[in-house]
Formats: sequence, structure tokens, C-alpha cells
Amino acid sequence: MTRSHTTPGTPGIPATGPGDTPGTTTPATPVPVAELHHFLDANLDESARAWLGQALDEAATHPGIRGPISVWELRLAEAGRRCGTAHADAARILILLAARADPEALGRVYAQGTADERRAVLHALPHLVPGPDALPLVEDALRTNDTRLLAAAVGPYAARHLDAHQWRHAVLKCLFTGVPVAGVADLPRRAHQDAELARMLGDYAAEREAAGRTVPEDLYRVLALTGCATEPPHRTDDPHGKES
Repeated sequence: MTRSHTTPGTPGIPATGPGDTPGTTTPATPVPVAELHHFLDANLDESARAWLGQALDEAATHPGIRGPISVWELRLAEAGRRCGTAHADAARILILLAARADPEALGRVYAQGTADERRAVLHALPHLVPGPDALPLVEDALRTNDTRLLAAAVGPYAARHLDAHQWRHAVLKCLFTGVPVAGVADLPRRAHQDAELARMLGDYAAEREAAGRTVPEDLYRVLALTGCATEPPHRTDDPHGKES
């Protein structure tokens, strides 16, 4: 799970859509597991804490490594009801980590799960998968228009493993859908001196202007990070980049 703009009360959950205010840029490292435990210990009531403790014990005892569906996978579906929607993301991530879910189990949860469960899988990837084996899950999320899935998909795992072509298109997808670019992990490093990304941003800005549409303010932020623009696209009068 990544450090970034947060939904109310939940640490490290990226901004969810166009209405959110961007925060600081997300680094390429996941939020420490201890931080998630502390957050849930401080915010869950006694009943929810007991349920989560049992779910984590079950996951640790019967991990989802190259085997049939485990009981902890059923607990993922219960997390919203047991812990509340504001805390369910963090609870699901901890269950996945306790289960030491491998790419096979993560793929199964992602394929069969709700959007909430898919987000948890994406947030858990940098903790659980050291290599690029889980990239198909990120690529699938980037094909959707679900802004919360997109925000989760551009976290630390994508920053480490997406190739340049895929990563540039992920940034453009954020601009298309209104996902704040502050949630794109490791954005300053990956955008720096990326002339092709600067060209793509310029083309996108020109297309919007030609269609009489405003250019998202986030586009100028990313363009500045590339350090490659000689003639920035015309800036609209609307500082928020809202549609006219």
C-alpha cells in the first residue's frame, strides 16, 4: 500500500477520483505494515479487532500458496461488514500479507473478487511479489475506468516493473480519468528527462484545446517534471482544469 493522498481516516490509500485534492507525490516504497496495524488497533472496536485477529491467525496458519481456496479468502469478502468501509482496505491488505499470498493466489482473488478486493490485491503487490510476475493484474486494472482501481494500480509495484511504454500510458490514463497524478508512485524520477512522455503530454493538450476543452492542471505538473518542454501548451484560465 502506498503513501499518498488519503481517503478519510485510512493511511496510505491513494486519491480515488477527480474530486479529491492531490497530496504529496507517492514514493516507490509501500507503507510499513506496522503502520497499518497501528491504524486498525486505534480505530476498530473490540469486536472488529477480535475478528481481524482471528482472520490474521487463520491466514498465517493456512496460507494461500499454490493450493485450493483458503478460509482467509472468504474473510476478505467479510472485511467491509466486520471492520467498516473506512477500514476494510487496510484489513484486507493485512490478511493478504499474513497469508503470504503468492502470484497464483493473488490472481485468483483479483479475478474472483469485488473491486474492493482487487484494490487490496494491488496495494499488497509490492509487499508480496518481488518480481514482475503480477504485472498482468496491474495491466488489467489500467484498462478499467474505475478511478480507485487505477489509483491503486499506479502504486510502487507499477513504478518498479512497468516498462517505459506502459508507464507513460498509465500516466496518460490518470489524466484521462481524473486520477490525481500525486498518487503515481515515483513520478518525479520516472518522468525526469522523458522526452517521449513530454511529447505525449503536448499532443494530449493540443487535442483537448482543439476540441475546446480545458487542459488538466495535473498535465502541467507532469510536464514540468519531465524537464523537456520548450513550449508548454497553452494554460487555461481555470486553475482546476474543469470541463467547460
